[in-house]
Amino acid sequence: MQRVVSNELDALLDILPPHIREPLYEQSGRDELLEVILDLGRLPEARFPRQELILNSKEVDPSDIDYVVSRVGEFTGDNRAGIERTLHRISAVRNRNGRIIGLTCRVGRAVFGTVKMIQDLVELGKNVLLLGRPGVGKTTMLREVARVLADDLKKRVVVIDTSNEIAGDGDIPHPAIGHARRMQVATPAMQHAVMIEAVENHMPEVIIIDEIGTELEAQAARTIAERGVQLIGTAHGNTLENLILNPTLSDLIGGIQTVTLGDEEARRRHTQKSILERKAPPTFDVVVEIMDYYKVTVHANVIDAVDATLHQQPVQAELRWVDKNGNVEREKITSPSMLEGNQRLVLNRSSEPKLRAKGVAINEEAVKELEKQPLRFYLFGINRSRLEQVAGVEREILKFVADLKQADLFLTTRSYYRRKPQKIRDAEALGIPIYVLKNNDAAQMRRCLDTVYPVTSQSAYVHHLQHMIARHPNLNTNKWEPEPGSKGSSIVTRGN
Repeated sequence: MQRVVSNELDALLDILPPHIREPLYEQSGRDELLEVILDLGRLPEARFPRQELILNSKEVDPSDIDYVVSRVGEFTGDNRAGIERTLHRISAVRNRNGRIIGLTCRVGRAVFGTVKMIQDLVELGKNVLLLGRPGVGKTTMLREVARVLADDLKKRVVVIDTSNEIAGDGDIPHPAIGHARRMQVATPAMQHAVMIEAVENHMPEVIIIDEIGTELEAQAARTIAERGVQLIGTAHGNTLENLILNPTLSDLIGGIQTVTLGDEEARRRHTQKSILERKAPPTFDVVVEIMDYYKVTVHANVIDAVDATLHQQPVQAELRWVDKNGNVEREKITSPSMLEGNQRLVLNRSSEPKLRAKGVAINEEAVKELEKQPLRFYLFGINRSRLEQVAGVEREILKFVADLKQADLFLTTRSYYRRKPQKIRDAEALGIPIYVLKNNDAAQMRRCLDTVYPVTSQSAYVHHLQHMIARHPNLNTNKWEPEPGSKGSSIVTRGN
């Protein structure tokens, strides 16, 4: 596949002071330049995908900042400016008095070929929401979508361009969006109003919007979709789950509400009485998680994906990527973290042996996938940096979580456990295994990892818990002591 890239790099380099510009021209890989950082009193820096390069031994002074500012467009309310007829973006950092003391000169690129992965969804007229981390290519894909819809499908396309990032600076839009029309937004706070204005005044068939980030913009997006206009947009968040947990933007995928079940229904579902449900049809039909320029995960049915996530069931999705020959490859993927059988229960390392003992049918493939993943630790009163050092020596991969419900193991010290603070009581109520260290000594931590990861196998942790449950089938207390005469730490669970 010929991946044509239009980056107009010379236009960006020309605005830089000569002593900063010249070292960049000497770089053989300058076409991969991401951004140039100019901070007052610091050395000028160029950032590439795999390295950061100091451009000059002379610190940036006010004259360097003024040199760049005088050669770019006006800085708007969001502290962004551009270079006319290009896609480059210059962002300012100001001090308390409003003076510019730092600049981020980001290279804007029009990359062709990325739209092929979702072109079938766009051509069907579906509302598509793009998610992904900053710099992964969301705006780049929006440009291609605008060009394909306007030029190839001959649709009336209007681009809502808040920071002139989609179609470039100046009054004439960049050729990368084809014949699509562009409406500029005076300030970010008015983006939702311009979205509605575009629909009411210009009769578009397609609205393209970048960075939906406020509740008003989410409401405007729903209004546009309900009027029958196709909507293609991006939002803050890496995955569909991030969007579900975001109270401001969850309306884009239907909104989330808490529902209280009756006792009988809660027992039938094997859930708590208070559960999360989707409260309305989603604004977007499809959610695309962008992993990189040529690889995405597609949730083709947002209703099914959101409901499955909220009901703790497997989520069906499709992985798409562009191979070296330019062909789009596809593969069906399923979240492996749930049980299959008559009872829908969450599978984790602490529940798996108990469920086996009760005869609950378990998806063995899900267990195998689970064993490949690192244990998720919740630390309470534990020295994290020391634990990471010990894990590095033991060559074990640890993952730390801030949400107690996501933890596979609760790690604390004896002094904390004896006081029984609320976090420990919550962990016991959730049935999360609690490992108690005598103190924050490295030897204690090493012994903990040896117990949790015997023979360097994460699956052994599951069998370890299963073995203890088999030894104590009628255990009703909350504490399991170490073997007589041993120096090991204690493992605590909720019991049966």
